[in-house]
Amino acid sequence: MIRSNRREAGRRRLAMRLPQMRTLIMDAREPWQLELFEAYQMAVEARDRLRRRRFNLKLVREYDETCVEIEQHVIGAMHEPSPTQYLMIP
Repeated sequence: MIRSNRREAGRRRLAMRLPQMRTLIMDAREPWQLELFEAYQMAVEARDRLRRRRFNLKLVREYDETCVEIEQHVIGAMHEPSPTQYLMIP
C-alpha cells in the first residue's frame, strides 16, 4: 500500500474508532497529523497479519497496545494548535 493510501486508510480507521473526533480527524491536513494516521494504519496492518497467523499472541498484544497509544496520541494531537500557528510573519 503506498504512503498516501495508508494515510487515508488510517484516517478512516481512526474516524471509525474515535467517533467523537471524527470531524477533526477528517479535516486534519497538517503533515504531523497525516504521519499519525499512517503510523496507525501500519500498526493495525502488522497486528492483523500476526493475528491471522496466530503465531505470537504476546506480539499481537504489543501491537494492540501500540494502536491504543496512537489513538490516545491522536485524541491529544487533534486539540493541539498547528505548529505553524506559532510562526510570526514579520
